[in-house]
Amino acid sequence: MLSEILEFAMLFAFGFSWPFAIMRTYRAKRVDGKSPAFSIIVIVGYCCGIAAHLVEGTKLWLVPVYLLDILLVSTDLALYFHYLPKGKTRGETLA
Repeated sequence: MLSEILEFAMLFAFGFSWPFAIMRTYRAKRVDGKSPAFSIIVIVGYCCGIAAHLVEGTKLWLVPVYLLDILLVSTDLALYFHYLPKGKTRGETLA
């Protein structure tokens, strides 16, 4: 039971931080310093957490928390691509 509470606390802490990142991106309408690779890795990690619970058949009540966190990270990732300067590629700067 303690491991479930600690895992929930971890998911809550990570999930609690994403709305702030989303609002910052939305208000600034800039994505300087953001890494889409980082967001994708986080999403893959959450998917692995879900898969582990599905394979074990335990702690399934945590799956919706994982899904909520995936939704938040995906929202931030979508904003990244929305606000990415048009025509900008890796290593290129805008004048």
